[in-house]
Amino acid sequence: MAQPNFWDDNAAAQAHVKNLKQLKQVVEHWEQVDHQLQDAQVMLELVAEEEDETLQADLLSALKHVTNAVEQLELDTMLDGEYDHNNAILTIHPGAGGTESQDWAQMLLRMYTRWAEDHDYQVEILDLLPGEEAGIKSATLLISGMNAYGYLQAEKGVHRLVRISPFDASGRRHTSFASVEVIPEIDDTIEVEIDPNELRIDTFRSSGAGGQHVNKTDSAIRITHIPTGIVVTCQTERSQHQNKESAMKILIAKLMERKRMEQREKLAQIKGEQTEIAWGNQIRSYVFCPYTMVKDHRTEVEVGDVNAVMDGEIDPFIEAYLKWKNKSSLRA
Repeated sequence: MAQPNFWDDNAAAQAHVKNLKQLKQVVEHWEQVDHQLQDAQVMLELVAEEEDETLQADLLSALKHVTNAVEQLELDTMLDGEYDHNNAILTIHPGAGGTESQDWAQMLLRMYTRWAEDHDYQVEILDLLPGEEAGIKSATLLISGMNAYGYLQAEKGVHRLVRISPFDASGRRHTSFASVEVIPEIDDTIEVEIDPNELRIDTFRSSGAGGQHVNKTDSAIRITHIPTGIVVTCQTERSQHQNKESAMKILIAKLMERKRMEQREKLAQIKGEQTEIAWGNQIRSYVFCPYTMVKDHRTEVEVGDVNAVMDGEIDPFIEAYLKWKNKSSLRA
């Protein structure tokens, strides 16, 4: 960053700054845990020297914080996917059911917003379509911060709600569904580097308009990009040099489009097969009546305080999912 020409390529410079910031966060996290551990060791020595109930309580509290911090570090080590450190784009769609499911979608929107804010992530609403009576028809959020996608990938799927409907005058119990889609934000700054050794350049005589130079000089250019097999030609310019410049521009454009297609294919693989937003496809159930419970059907984790979950306390489900996914990967 201290180099005089560091900011000449602004896009590349911004990427380096972002990467440096993420690395600093990782180091700071480890240093914080190390300091907590040292403080706990000092307290342990004091407790061993004198019996003091206050010191013992402080030690237990310190050990709890260290344990939680170490568990967080353990989770972070599981985020080793290609896009796990990226920002997350989270989209919510209600299922069939009109106002009831649209209200449920808005409840999920609030839940994820609360979770992100509690973890110091930035939340930007990219798209929001309100429902006709209540709730939302769709919403898309950009949740920015280190490991945002790594954690929120646990939320991808159909979420089921069971409650007494506030929109039913008879007070009957209703079941609603909403889907959550989570994909990583991928940098759309595509740079194409071409190795001259990977190009085969052929010259030939122009066959089109060109005045007195037609068929007299080998001014036309054909460039073959050997790794991809892409072939481009240019013969409309007067000189070989001009034709080569134009052909290179075409080649770069074709390679950029190829990279964009590869990115789209990767995102399609990450999104996976789209399931119906209905019974039998849910990854998690949120029950408000006749009892209160939130259960993740993949990991079997259950939480009784449904209100706390709706306030954004979804970490137990995310942590269990990451551990479950990690074990599944190891078995595979």
